[in-house]
Amino acid sequence: MQIKKNFVTLQRKNFFVMVNKVLLPLLKNKYSFSLILFLVWVVFFDTNNLIDRAISLKQVHNLENDIFFYREKIKDDQTRLDELLSNPANLEKFAREQYLMKKDNEDVFIIDN
Repeated sequence: MQIKKNFVTLQRKNFFVMVNKVLLPLLKNKYSFSLILFLVWVVFFDTNNLIDRAISLKQVHNLENDIFFYREKIKDDQTRLDELLSNPANLEKFAREQYLMKKDNEDVFIIDN
């Protein structure tokens, strides 16, 4: 327990030493302070902040992937439609398989696997 307490105390001391040696001189300089304030504003508070921009870029990427997927699907469906319309036998086969259509003198039996 004592070791853990000493470790935490040492971490706090290191943090304060870092703040005193690094952060305070930056905050005392008006140009550094202005730059830090500007960066914080741009990253978090601006209407076009960097966080919202990253989210928007991710959404754009996902939408571009969707566009690619649907264009490929349209090409496949167009090819299938051309095959169906070019040959009446293919159209009849498609109608029988997908929509369970039958001729007047036939009976259709559906077997589920």
